[in-house]
Amino acid sequence: MIIAISLHLLGKIISPLPPKQILSYPPKSIFHPSSSFSSFSSFILNAPSHNLCHRIMLPQFVILLFLICCCSETAYSSHCTTSTSIKAFQKCTSLPTQQASMAWTFHPHNATLDIAFFGTFISPTGWVAWGINPTSPEMTGTRTLIAFPNPNSGQIILLPFIIDPSVKLQKDPLLSRPLDLNLLSSSVALYGGKMATVHDGATVQIYATLKLVPNKTRIHFIWNRGLYVQGYSPTIHPTTANDLSSIATLDVLSGTAAATPSLIGAMKTAHGIINAVAWGILLPIGAVVARYLRHIQALGPAWFYVHAGTQLFGFLLGVVGFGLGIRLGELSSGVVYGQHRKLGFAAFSLGALQTMALLFRPKTTNKFRKYWKSYHHFVGYACVVLGVVNVFQGFEAMGMGRSYPKLSYCLCLSSLIGLCIALEVNSWVIFCRKSKEEKMRREGLIEGSDREIESYR
Repeated sequence: MIIAISLHLLGKIISPLPPKQILSYPPKSIFHPSSSFSSFSSFILNAPSHNLCHRIMLPQFVILLFLICCCSETAYSSHCTTSTSIKAFQKCTSLPTQQASMAWTFHPHNATLDIAFFGTFISPTGWVAWGINPTSPEMTGTRTLIAFPNPNSGQIILLPFIIDPSVKLQKDPLLSRPLDLNLLSSSVALYGGKMATVHDGATVQIYATLKLVPNKTRIHFIWNRGLYVQGYSPTIHPTTANDLSSIATLDVLSGTAAATPSLIGAMKTAHGIINAVAWGILLPIGAVVARYLRHIQALGPAWFYVHAGTQLFGFLLGVVGFGLGIRLGELSSGVVYGQHRKLGFAAFSLGALQTMALLFRPKTTNKFRKYWKSYHHFVGYACVVLGVVNVFQGFEAMGMGRSYPKLSYCLCLSSLIGLCIALEVNSWVIFCRKSKEEKMRREGLIEGSDREIESYR
């Protein structure tokens, strides 16, 4: 409607122009909603001055065309419809990327889903895909229907594909194969009818009817588009942030959207950073403080407060990261990192035991003090080791096995280990020296107190 009104006003403004000049200036392609503003500006700048300049003012005309472009883009990208040339649907939604939308009707009595996907081509030789991932909101594992021009006839066709990890790594070409979903029917049509052809900006409609698992109405939808098709094998799509975010999880019964992939990605990042700092850095630092600073008599009890404060803060931070991990597990149904999960629960349990052990810490004169001390050392070191190992498991789970964040963490951990080695060697040197002095003291060769040596035992 906005486009029609704007074009009508434009026609009124330039109506005195001869019909032939109106047809030749501008080319009609510039009025397509997907055209860029540069096409409009070039038309204005290159138009004959005797035809336009005396009839309209250039700034007002440029502003009008700019508004036409912006309004048409907004209207086009935010629109969804429940009516199509084939059938009407009950619900629709505008998808967050690529100006795509979707309409559907869910039949609860037999758990069938009628769905229509609306996407656009970005190349005359490109492809448009829509699919469902039965387990998780990601590309890998998606069962998809891909529409593209038939290399032989040029007519639009729709073929089924399964996106496995080898496709993501571009090891093998993507080949069509039957889907393991209960797909009852599928079809494809170009907007404009049988005479329509595939071009940049052409709208395609993909229709499908599926039989869903009873009582499972929360579906992960994935869509995308690419530039080329080699034979009957679509090539990789662009990897911009917009293209990599073409995922939505919807409840087809209620029509509500689940947590968006961007939110889940942010939670994953926060979970990884918090746990790497808490379990992988702070807790090891707290253990180092207890082992090597307690022997420095000049510090007095300060080492204990530093140790307890570091460990307590690290554990509380770890609780936040642990909670984020639990929530991520709830939002990512079907995605299970078994080993990472088990190590996380084990490290959290040991950390909780260590924290509670502070409440039952015996006095130094208590006969059970040595047993508590042994327990405290064993559980503490086990918690630190499990935490560090699980941080590396987390990098692998996030697909960051060869990333700069992992390299940065390895450098931090290596520096801490190097410091521990230096302090350990220094401790043994001091211990050996004190032992030698004690022996000489017992033999009466020197005089001194035995209290200094006791602190290194």
